Amino acid sequence: MGTVKRKSYTASYKAKIGLEAIRGLKTANEIGQDHGVHPAQVGQWKKVILKHAGKLFESKRGRKKADERAAPERLYSEIRRLKMELDWLKKKSGLCV
Repeated sequence: MGTVKRKSYTASYKAKIGLEAIRGLKTANEIGQDHGVHPAQVGQWKKVILKHAGKLFESKRGRKKADERAAPERLYSEIRRLKMELDWLKKKSGLCV
């Protein structure tokens, strides 16, 4: 007897099937037959989507607050970069002796 390889589905495929079940236009049995998936699996994917749907809207809108500790270092880095560019331009233009 050989080993049976389990089917593996991508997350997008599971979401597609689960959303189809949520729409309710077909029964889990019909969806399962159409896509070659067991009806219980269709129900599980539907349940997972419904459980996690609320988390999609938890993040606050607007600008993200910048890390206050990183801001000074980022600014000093920018100052160093601009100073190097200024020195290079002075050298190329002949203003610096």
